[in-house]
Formats: sequence, C-alpha cells, structure tokens
Amino acid sequence: MTLSCELSGKLPPEMLKKCVFPFTGCPREDLVVGPSVGEDAAVIRWPQGKYLVFTSDPIVGASKGAGKLLVRVNANDVASKGGEPMFLGVTMIVPPPLGLSLASELMEEIHRECCAMGIAVAGGHTEINDRYDSPVLMGAMIGSADRVLRASDVRPGHRLIVTKHLGIEGMSILAQDRRDLLLSCLSEEEVRRAASWGDLTSVLPEAMALRDLADFMHDPTEGGFLGGLSEVESLVGLKVQLDRSKLPVDSITVKASSALGFDPLCLISSGSLMAFVSDERIEEAQERLSRTGCPFAVVGTVSDEPFDGVVSVKEELWGLLKR
Repeated sequence: MTLSCELSGKLPPEMLKKCVFPFTGCPREDLVVGPSVGEDAAVIRWPQGKYLVFTSDPIVGASKGAGKLLVRVNANDVASKGGEPMFLGVTMIVPPPLGLSLASELMEEIHRECCAMGIAVAGGHTEINDRYDSPVLMGAMIGSADRVLRASDVRPGHRLIVTKHLGIEGMSILAQDRRDLLLSCLSEEEVRRAASWGDLTSVLPEAMALRDLADFMHDPTEGGFLGGLSEVESLVGLKVQLDRSKLPVDSITVKASSALGFDPLCLISSGSLMAFVSDERIEEAQERLSRTGCPFAVVGTVSDEPFDGVVSVKEELWGLLKR
C-alpha cells in the first residue's frame, strides 16, 4: 500500500480505519478490548479473574515538564479503563546538543512522578541520535482492572460527567512553551495560573472514585472535549445531547481563546475526565466526586438518536505553537 499525505498530529479516525486497524495481528480470545477510535487502552483477560490494561502514548508539543506529562497521559489512559497503573516502559531519543543532561533530567522527572503514583519503571530504551532536532519521548504502561468498561454498555439516558475544566493541558503547555503568545492577551498572573494547570493533568483520583460506577470513561486528549465526545459517540453509536451552558471552561481559557481565535472545546484536555454513568447511579457518582474535592459538571445525556458516523478531531494547540 502506498499512501501520501500532509497530515500532522494524530491520524484522523477515517485514516486509522483504513491504514492501521485492518492490521492488528493474530486474533486472540483473551483480547477483550482492542484498537478502536475512542478506546483509551487495550484490555486483556488475565488469570484469577483480573484484566490487564495496556496503553502507549508519546509526548508531542511539550518540552518543559515532558517527563511528568509522559507518566500522566499514560496513567490517565489506564485509569480511564478502570485500571490501576502499575508498570511503565520509556523510550527516549535525545539529539546530541541536549545529550545526557536532558536524558537524565527527563528520567528524574519520570522517576518522581512514578513514585508519587506507585508506578515502577519496568524498562525501555534511551539513545542519543542526531536524526532528531527535539527529544522523542514514548511511554507504554500496564495496569490491572477488576472489570471491563465497555462502550457497548452505554445506553440512552446515561449522563455525561466532565471533571475539572476543559483545555487544561493545552493551556498549561502554551503557558510554559509559548508564554509570549499568551502574554499578548493575558496578564502575568493569568499566565502563571495557566502554567500551574500542569499539576492538574492527572485523572487518577476521579477515575478511581468512579471506576465501579461508570459504564465508560474517556480521557479527551488531542482534539479536546469535542474530539473526545465525537470518538465516544462513534463507539457507542448514539449522540449525546449537550447542555453547553454547563461545559466547564475557565475564564482565563475563555479570554485567551477569544483574543487568539481558537475553540477551547478543541484544545487538548488531559486532566479532564469524561464519565458515562447511568441515571440510577448519577447521584452516588456526584457524591463520590465531591468527596475527592475534584470539580465536576453533568453536561449531557445520551440520546436515542443514532450517531451519524462523522468523527471530528480538530486540535487547536499545534497551530498556536507555530505562531
């Protein structure tokens, strides 16, 4: 197969279905959840009634705090499937001008974050290579789960909960790597606050609180909330009726998006968790989240209207970083 394209960033769903998903190796009955648009991690049936949860994610578009973010985005995927993150493999390729000092700095960052989450660095690969102008950082994480969260269990009437606020990761990256751009429309204090949102990019506390209540959870990364919602609607096969007035967007993000002309609902949003909970369990879910101290909003309801098949994933961050 010969394909040429000028795409940048994560492959669109239609390209994944054409170029990636047809080639998934030998079918195995113990692979319970495999590659699919909207699935954050694979789930494998494991001995003693447990499930192994596996994911892999790179860090692209961030330089400061990249090691910490690598751990968090991979742990978020495992936690979104109801799993407990346990082991991390790290592949790191660093250009010669940055050398061992950057490799050591990144690994120390990864080590600290893993220790805080109870995750062991189980292996990986590190090299210095002059073929790259910036570091290449890739993580692969394994965890375990007691149950499988399946999109097929989401039904009309399920409520959609969103935690924290939207665009967390994108705004924190901009505040650290393109501070000059944000200072064109925000105050020093507002940029400082946005930079601090990097500390909010883990969804472990809320995912752990909801893992035995939610029927499905999703970590909206590239493409932001609307991209993540579109992916889940595709998996479930039903549309979600949103109450846009309930969508949690911080006033700083609103101010920046208005001045710079981007859609905050399409800004990479690691740190915000989407959870689908049945109407019978929504009150208990809200009580649990309140006990964790994690802000949240109930923003929509799964309708009985079939999904129209158009998956839209548009990421605003890449264009902003290039300005």
